[in-house]
Amino acid sequence: MTEANASARAQERGGSPGLWQGVVKPVVVIVVICAIVGFLLGAVDNLTLPTIAANREAKAWATYSALIPEADDFTELPCDTPGVTAFMEADGNRGFAVTAQSKGYSSQVPMALAFDGEGTIANVIGMENGETPGLGTKVALPSFTDQFVGRAAEPMTLDDIDAITGATISSKAALAAVNEAVEAYRATTGGTASAAASTEKGAA
Repeated sequence: MTEANASARAQERGGSPGLWQGVVKPVVVIVVICAIVGFLLGAVDNLTLPTIAANREAKAWATYSALIPEADDFTELPCDTPGVTAFMEADGNRGFAVTAQSKGYSSQVPMALAFDGEGTIANVIGMENGETPGLGTKVALPSFTDQFVGRAAEPMTLDDIDAITGATISSKAALAAVNEAVEAYRATTGGTASAAASTEKGAA
């Protein structure tokens, strides 16, 4: 037997990897690993989702309570006004808490409003947003939101408010959210603005 024949027989015995070792097995291993990872991620989601939902609900109720501190409980009312995320009636005829949002420069701009029984905006809270820090985020500050308090529950225009300098888009979005809440209040309760209230600047 020549040296070449011996080498060939050795390769046949020791062999290059077959189809299973070279192709199928690595694919099977990858598929199994992906399945295990997917199962583990799903299990983690199932464990954390209830906590996330509970935290979100607790934060929402904290907002309602901040809007109408004297209320002990709130009842959700049906509302199909676009942009409105919650419409709550406070117990004891203490008013209504409404949250709404509108698209701003780089995020949704959510606002929370309280209405009294006479058709007046009783309180406004600017909720957290993802607008430009130091500019658009200012619509969540009391220096912006307080200008709505005491005004009639009627639609307003940009001319009726003091917009944030350099953040016109965010200001428009905040105003749109306020108007959505006003629309929801009027549509849901049939409420009309108090004759003593006004939508003009400085009405509060």
